[in-house]
Amino acid sequence: MKGQNKLFFAIIIALILGVLLGGIVHLQYPDSALAFSKNIKLLGTVFIRLVQMIIAPLVFTTLVVGIAKMSDIKMIGRVGTKAMLWFISASLVSLFIGLVLVNWLEPGHAIKFPNQELAAADELVKTSKGFSLEDFVKHIIPKSLFEAFATNEVLQIVVFSIMFGVALANMGDDYSQPVIKLFDVIAHAILKMVGYIMWFAPLGVFGAIAAVVATNGFEIFKVYAVYLRDFFFAIAVLWVVLLLVGYLILGKRLFELLRRIKSPLLIAFSTTSSEAVFPKLVEELERFGCNNRVVSFILPLGYSFNLDGSMMYMTFASIFIAQFYGVDMTLGQQITMLLVLMLTSKGIAGVPRASLVIIVATCTMFDIPAAGIALILPIDHFCDMARSMTNVLGNALATSAVSKWEGQLDNHGGDL
Repeated sequence: MKGQNKLFFAIIIALILGVLLGGIVHLQYPDSALAFSKNIKLLGTVFIRLVQMIIAPLVFTTLVVGIAKMSDIKMIGRVGTKAMLWFISASLVSLFIGLVLVNWLEPGHAIKFPNQELAAADELVKTSKGFSLEDFVKHIIPKSLFEAFATNEVLQIVVFSIMFGVALANMGDDYSQPVIKLFDVIAHAILKMVGYIMWFAPLGVFGAIAAVVATNGFEIFKVYAVYLRDFFFAIAVLWVVLLLVGYLILGKRLFELLRRIKSPLLIAFSTTSSEAVFPKLVEELERFGCNNRVVSFILPLGYSFNLDGSMMYMTFASIFIAQFYGVDMTLGQQITMLLVLMLTSKGIAGVPRASLVIIVATCTMFDIPAAGIALILPIDHFCDMARSMTNVLGNALATSAVSKWEGQLDNHGGDL
């Protein structure tokens, strides 16, 4: 735990230094802010790319090994069913919380934004399409495993890995054990790499924070205070609900889980990438006591189907835009929007700025001005911090809960 605490404090220090340096550049050298932001952001890019480099092989090897080691197809079906019930329930609750609070708080009616340059949203609007069943299917089913690996399409890798793992589990030990052992060694080697890569996290946090503060300055916090206040209140409500459910299932061990995942939560908050902490989260959940087979099976699924923070944000932001433009939506239309978001969000996991793309597509479906996405683009980075951290919490709780339900949650003092 000493190494974990050192990393945690290093990230905190990097976060503070990033805000200070970004503020100095914004106030003292405004003409150089854009160039500075572009260059300092490379530190964050290095860290994110290092992590992305190991995502595909880690998901593939851990998921195949997890399923193949189960060998009991009934167990695979049982664990998968419990996981999907959690994912669907958590997604609906997250969407519903966003729907209720945005209607109650009405941030779109309460504030007047300055005139925004809508050109910032043009590219996003042009490249976004309405919900298409064909696109959904194509996004799930891989045309080529190598293409899925090359583009880090986690959902497609998950589909192939599940089928491959089930096939191995049904081949008998003589054939399957050498392959399982090989993949198990590869998975542990990649997890070893995680320890090295995580020490780049403070640099990544420093670069990402310094860049956004240098470009936008501190004024952006004042301009968007109402929207951020209401959104963070909604996130806090979602956290309370998730933690209450977690306490009902895990009891006092919930607090141990939160201590375990504090670094992944902070990294996700600082880098706005829940994907960046996937390898570290695998390691910490196993140290917490979750069965490695359950972790290997559920966590990759969770990254595709259990994005609680993003789900809540999508209803919140979509109806906020409708409020801002004076588009009155009936309760029936809002419920329909909730169900559409429930479906469309499942086919776009892993896509950069996925939440914004989904919001644009949804606004188009319900005749809400899609260019309104420009209203929230300047502060999307800060909202993304909160929703990324919430996604990590939701997936950690889901994995721990299913491990507990399966009677495979150990208390082994942090040994892998």
